[in-house]
Amino acid sequence: MKNNYYALFHLIKRKINKRGLAPIYLRLTVDGKRKEHSISRRVDPRKWNSRQEKALGNSREAVEINTHISNLRHKLNQIHQNYIENDKYISANSLIKELRGENDIVKMTLEIFKEHNENLDQLIGKDISAASAQRYWTCHNHIKQFIKEYYKEDDYRLKDIDYTFITKFEHFLKTKRNCNHNSALKYVNNFKKIIRIALANKWMDHDPLINYKVKFEPVEREFLSQEEVDALWSKDLHFDRLKLVRDMFVFSCYTGLAYSDVEKLSKSDITLGIDGDRWIRINRTKTGAKSSIPLLPVAEQILERYENHPEVENSERVIPVFSNQKSNAFLKEIAIMCGITKPLTTHLARHTFATTITLTNGVPIETVSKMLGHQSLRTTQHYAKIVDRKISDDMKILKAKLAAQKSKKESKME
Repeated sequence: MKNNYYALFHLIKRKINKRGLAPIYLRLTVDGKRKEHSISRRVDPRKWNSRQEKALGNSREAVEINTHISNLRHKLNQIHQNYIENDKYISANSLIKELRGENDIVKMTLEIFKEHNENLDQLIGKDISAASAQRYWTCHNHIKQFIKEYYKEDDYRLKDIDYTFITKFEHFLKTKRNCNHNSALKYVNNFKKIIRIALANKWMDHDPLINYKVKFEPVEREFLSQEEVDALWSKDLHFDRLKLVRDMFVFSCYTGLAYSDVEKLSKSDITLGIDGDRWIRINRTKTGAKSSIPLLPVAEQILERYENHPEVENSERVIPVFSNQKSNAFLKEIAIMCGITKPLTTHLARHTFATTITLTNGVPIETVSKMLGHQSLRTTQHYAKIVDRKISDDMKILKAKLAAQKSKKESKME
């Protein structure tokens, strides 16, 4: 197979129109095979130089036709060179298709996003949690609404997405969807994955995120003090549903497990550790990271409390749980009964484990990070900052006490 081609621009005189103009065609020949292509231009046959393959004269029409032919020759040379460099199969048909733009892959944003999410759904429980997969669908719906409202379109070409599209989307999330700063940036990060897929497949010519800077605002995470945990644990609750949710919450306070991890915790996840005591060993639902957590006495006590519960006896579960939504609703009731003003949620227990139960009591941050199943120590360091603040508050109390003692001594001396 030869790599060279022959291009001829000529007239098809049998197709002369009523104005006496003949269409100009490009005849492309590769390895003896021809392909004809109309260049969408017409000319008076008397003003056409067949030997030079161009229009005669300096009229505006002649200049435009000749410029168009010159551009086509240049584009053909580029296409041909690209085929050679990438070792592509060269034929008259393939070169003409490329010239027409028929080989250009036009991919639409929502189409690719939907395909990505459907593939992700098949990995739920394997490589991703249901909650994480759902977040991509939520982002898809945000993008869909954004395209509809800002661009008045049902979909948007991936290759047309630019820096302005991204910044407008962030603004849309904050104004139309009422997302806070960090939530908006998380959705942009979700969408970033679709951009990366498009770039990898060469469906986009440029990266619209190259100058887009993501800077999350620091979040102050709430946690319970030891006094609040003790008040919660010792509170006499009269309803079984509240007792169960309280026990699940306290269990998380002493293990650092998120709600999703407590929900799926099974008897096989509890094994004997190197020290002969019982440990929890799981792969975290959210990240898949391994967590190894020695069971503290309060956590052991809660497990023993539910050993004979029907939901535990007849299944692999170690503790029965309500849905996350119901649990959070019941926790609000419990907080009021215990005089706790902080917004109790199932995830607050995990923060409490990281701060009050471990870091505040001198457990090294590296150990805490491993027990929490964090993939980066940087994630755990945020809790250390909270602990520093608590130390500062405690020292202020100590300073006040010392100042009071000094004042008392001085008054006695007087």
